[in-house]
Amino acid sequence: MNPTIKLGTVAGVRVGLHWSVLGILLVLVFALGFARWPLLVPGYSTWVYLLAAVVAALLFLASLLAHELSHAVVARRNGIAVEDITLWLLGGVAKLRSEARTPGAELRIAGAGPLASLLTAALFGLITWLLVAADATTLLVATAGYLALINVVLAAFNLVPAAPLDGGRVLRAALWAWRGDRTRAAVWSARAGRIFGFALILLGAWRLLFAGVGDGLWWILIGLFITSMASAEERQAQVGAMLADVAVGDVMTRDPDTTDGDMSVRRFLDEVALSRKHSAFPLLDARGGVEGLVTLNRLRSVPSQQRDTTPLRQAACPPEQIPTATPQEPLTDLLRRMEGCTDGRALVFEDGRLVGIVSPTDISRVVTLRGMDAGWRQGGSDLTAPRPPGRRI
Repeated sequence: MNPTIKLGTVAGVRVGLHWSVLGILLVLVFALGFARWPLLVPGYSTWVYLLAAVVAALLFLASLLAHELSHAVVARRNGIAVEDITLWLLGGVAKLRSEARTPGAELRIAGAGPLASLLTAALFGLITWLLVAADATTLLVATAGYLALINVVLAAFNLVPAAPLDGGRVLRAALWAWRGDRTRAAVWSARAGRIFGFALILLGAWRLLFAGVGDGLWWILIGLFITSMASAEERQAQVGAMLADVAVGDVMTRDPDTTDGDMSVRRFLDEVALSRKHSAFPLLDARGGVEGLVTLNRLRSVPSQQRDTTPLRQAACPPEQIPTATPQEPLTDLLRRMEGCTDGRALVFEDGRLVGIVSPTDISRVVTLRGMDAGWRQGGSDLTAPRPPGRRI
């Protein structure tokens, strides 16, 4: 998931907001400002309720960020690089460059988020107590109390032993330590997540159809998200097991075709794209440095009337957004990063020099050669080009 709004760097981790964050902010503002607080703490004007609701929503968003940052900080302390964090409608997604190497590291990373939420709840609980002692206004006390309660709920919900929730990570770490089989532990955790997701969907449908409660739609949405992410994690775990001993250098296309970023889109399509079989080309500057990656899919977005005057550099994916790897890196680690503007491509460097490119076709080939394709199709999945999503932690 790519951020729509980039907030900057916090604790060395890039942080951004997905546009869907506006959804949870609007839900909180309207639910608190127009429904909850006018009934619980009457006597204030509408704009005061709205102001308090906006403050509560923004502080809750900050609480989510603290939850995700705690995961990221602990992951980095356990030797796992974190590329970025994106906050969205149902929480946050942290993009890790690799998996935990031991059950203990997995447990520490998973437990950091709920612990941070509980500490945040304790902080707001202390603020609530101080406000009561200071005889502050009822609405101010209610706002602080709500933030304490919602962080407890956030911690409790995330501790449910079902992937992709933090409790699912704890379950995976426990099963991994008990049975010594990381893949089986991940699969069991993911299946628990699917069961939990289906349960939420059924609960939401019951509340919506038979109890007449509107929040049933919200439970259905959460259930669909958890079911989808859990299914993706199960596929990812089994793909990772099959490709555990495969390095990036084993699958990459060596010495990829490159082109000049100054070339116009029209000239490239007429003179280069038609004569070569590839659909992605790194752009090199005069010194041989990579200044972007252009794909045929990206060039479709360039209007026909502008192709004569638009240089490839302008239409290319910028260098900072291109996934990179070394030939010795495990392929499973790279798979986690192959998303975004490169259409599933990654560039491979050795000693600072471009030596290869990895595409979905390269990955499909190694999957087929390992006999995975037929086995996965029996289970109803298609792994011809596995591209797992960013991990939620």
